[in-house]
Amino acid sequence: MKSLIAAGLVFALGACAGDRPPRAMHIAAEETPEARLSEVTAALRALGPGVDPAEAARAADIALRDPLHWAREWDVTDPPLIHNFKVVNGFRDKGVCQDWADALEIALHAQRFRTLDLHRAIANGRTLSLEHATVVVTASGQDWSQGLVLDPWRLGQGRLWWGRVDADPRYDWESRESYRAWRDAWQARSRQAPRPDAFR
Repeated sequence: MKSLIAAGLVFALGACAGDRPPRAMHIAAEETPEARLSEVTAALRALGPGVDPAEAARAADIALRDPLHWAREWDVTDPPLIHNFKVVNGFRDKGVCQDWADALEIALHAQRFRTLDLHRAIANGRTLSLEHATVVVTASGQDWSQGLVLDPWRLGQGRLWWGRVDADPRYDWESRESYRAWRDAWQARSRQAPRPDAFR
């Protein structure tokens, strides 16, 4: 039993964790909710001149407010890695990065934005570190790599981290489609590799 818990701790501490510590957070404890809403709205509007200010404000409100609700619903009271450990070992049902990304994508998609596009990005998918998932928002028609990361897992308890994809101090992102294509090709090669007993 102890070895199972230890293995779970190793898995949890690696899940969604990056190799580099964050050098800058796009949120401060002393900021008011109104200030955070204004900052995220401005960051979304800055994605392009065609972004509707009302859509940017609505997306920012959802990204900031809804994860705090999910944190209460999922009983997320610990820092991210500790909560991951609880999920992996069955003490909590939800709250790993994939859950946050799924929930946020669904909530934003329901708005049917005209001037904003939603994307999913993966980090650490090709490394020994366990992968991290997030939502990326771009202006309509933009490539995902020009977008804004909206990550409610990273700071813990549903508090939103946001920043440009190409300026993220902690993760090197790739599109979910690119990662899945690489993973499928890797799995296909693995299935075609000769088995050890073929040489007997």
